[in-house]
Amino acid sequence: MVDISVSAKLKNLIPDFKAGIISYHHIVIADLPQIISERLPLFYENIRLSLESHPISTIEGVEEWHRIFKRTGTDPSRYRPSQEALLRRIRKEGRLHTIHSAVDLNNFFSVQYSIPLGIYDLDRLEEPIRITIGTAEDRYEALNGRTMNMENKIVSADREGAFGSPIVDSRRTCITEKTTGALQIVYIRPSMTAEESRRMIRKIAAMFTQIHGGENEWKIIE
Repeated sequence: MVDISVSAKLKNLIPDFKAGIISYHHIVIADLPQIISERLPLFYENIRLSLESHPISTIEGVEEWHRIFKRTGTDPSRYRPSQEALLRRIRKEGRLHTIHSAVDLNNFFSVQYSIPLGIYDLDRLEEPIRITIGTAEDRYEALNGRTMNMENKIVSADREGAFGSPIVDSRRTCITEKTTGALQIVYIRPSMTAEESRRMIRKIAAMFTQIHGGENEWKIIE
């Protein structure tokens, strides 16, 4: 299992912080199976319709992660949790752009459970990994093309430096269609019970493996 832990600095600010850690091995990434890709547009359209009368900021998972960001010193109106960014795109465009099966499924999980998730190429990571609060030295080129300054933000870092967050992830560790091993970080809502958390992580791991093959192992860190 991946060597990953939560820093004391983060735990002091968010005592009830927890994350699901899932490792995948011998996976094959391609397009989503047709049976899923055909259903996703309807799923996202239903969400878009619900957002016409349900402001994104009042969604329970978004609201909870706003509070978490504020406690770490992150302004959630400037740096939004990733599930909120996805919901805003759905409200505007009625769908999410497809990339490949791993990212598309990760986005689906994020919207379905209203939580941030990150997924990374295991071969591009140098253990140990620490989830912590970033400093002014923690920067990376993000998937959105911007250079992210991770000071006072929740960040994941390996021996090479910062690479991920509940906001946006880095290019350095991104998943591609050549990836055969992946690390998924599931930012569990602190309000979820231990049993709810385990049930969610099991479902995510099982569905991802069902689509991509291979094996998975998981744990919850606090």
